[in-house]
Amino acid sequence: LLWAKMCFLALSGCGVPNYEPNTSRVVNGEEARPYSWPWQVSLESFFPTCGGTLIAPDWVLTAAHCITFHTYRVVLAEHDMKKQEGPEQSIMVKKMFIHPKWNDNCVSCGNDIALLKLEKSAVINDKVQLACLPQPGATLAHNQPCYVTGWGRLFSHVGGSATTLQQALLPVVDHSICSKSDWWGSSAKTTMVCAGGESKSACHGDSGGPLNCKGRDGKWYVEGVTSFVNGRGCNTPKKPTMFTRVASFIPWINYVTIKNNTVFTLVQTELVSVM
Repeated sequence: LLWAKMCFLALSGCGVPNYEPNTSRVVNGEEARPYSWPWQVSLESFFPTCGGTLIAPDWVLTAAHCITFHTYRVVLAEHDMKKQEGPEQSIMVKKMFIHPKWNDNCVSCGNDIALLKLEKSAVINDKVQLACLPQPGATLAHNQPCYVTGWGRLFSHVGGSATTLQQALLPVVDHSICSKSDWWGSSAKTTMVCAGGESKSACHGDSGGPLNCKGRDGKWYVEGVTSFVNGRGCNTPKKPTMFTRVASFIPWINYVTIKNNTVFTLVQTELVSVM
C-alpha cells in the first residue's frame, strides 16, 4: 500500500512547472522565466558555488566536485540573486553523500555525482517543485533538445556570473560522436551525457545543475548533472558540455535515499527524438 501511494505521488508530483519555461531556440542562452525551473537550487557555502536539483522534498542532486566545504545550504525559488524576492526557501544541508567511486583528481573519470540530505523538507508550492528522475539505464536520442540552467558565467573567460537564472538549449550529442578522437575521445564515458558544443554551453558556475529534458509524457526530467567543460572555454567547437548521466546512477540514488529513510519510486518514460 505504501509503495502504491509513493508511486502515485511520483507519477503526479514531478516535472510539471506552474510557470511554463520559455523553450525558444535562443543562441547563447537567455534569462529564464522566473520560477519556470522550480527544482533548480543554488548551493551555497559562504557564497553561491554550484547548482543542484530538488528530486525529493528533502533531497538535492548535485555534482561531487561541488562538495569542498563542510557546511552548505540550498536556496530554492531563487531567481535574482541580488534581490530578496519573497518566495525563497533557505535550508541547511544535514548530510552529504558523494559517489564512492568519485576521484576529485580526475573529473573526466566520471562518477561526478552527489546527494544532499536536507535538514528539513522543502515546502512544495507553485515555485518549488520536484524534477522527475529518468528510467534506469535510459539513453537520450541524438539531437534531443534539453536545457541547461544556472547562474554561471555568461561568456567564456569574460565577465562574472549571471545574477538571474539563465537557460540555454543544448541538443544532445550521441556518444558515438562525442567519443570521437577530435571530440572528447576517451574522456566521454557511457555514464555521461554530451550536449551542446556549438555557440552555447554551460559555463563555470553552472556545475551541479540540471540538464532538463522533456519526456514524451510532457514532464521534465533531470537527465544530467553538469560536470565539466573544455579548459579552453565553455563554447569550444566539438567539445560539448559533459554531464553525469543520471540514468546510470539510479541504483545508487535509490540505495542512498532508501537507506536514509526516503522511499523513491521512479517514473518509467520514453524521450522523444527531435530530428
